[in-house]
Amino acid sequence: MPPSVDSHVAAFTELDARTFHDLLRLRIDVFVVEQSCPYPELDGRDVEPGTRHLWLTRDGAVLAYLRILADPDGVARIGRVVVAPAARGAGLAGALMTEALAEVGERPCVLEAQTHLVAFYAGHGFAVDGPGYVEDGIPHTPMRRNPN
Repeated sequence: MPPSVDSHVAAFTELDARTFHDLLRLRIDVFVVEQSCPYPELDGRDVEPGTRHLWLTRDGAVLAYLRILADPDGVARIGRVVVAPAARGAGLAGALMTEALAEVGERPCVLEAQTHLVAFYAGHGFAVDGPGYVEDGIPHTPMRRNPN
């Protein structure tokens, strides 16, 4: 973990209103505004009992975030991986992924990578797991990581 960065993990019921607001604000600022993708950010999965929210802060400000969903087949699904524009290039996405995979443990894990990030996720043990597709104008690639 980079110095002076704090790591957090919580279920939805453990989040206070301000924290959830700040997490959603980062997600919307990047995925909806920066990437120009109007889509329903609130998909109902944030509140599921098996969902875990992971985020990094410095001095209380949210720098990076992802969520881990518990799919019905027992597979963990990582999504909404995001780093604040001002915090990019500091290794925060890698640190967050390392923490997420420790949380996932020995379960198989999947994600839908933005295609330009396939090599990043491959560096965390993921492999392409199907044909690419375009969602909201952005190329994506399904990826999977099986337990060792």
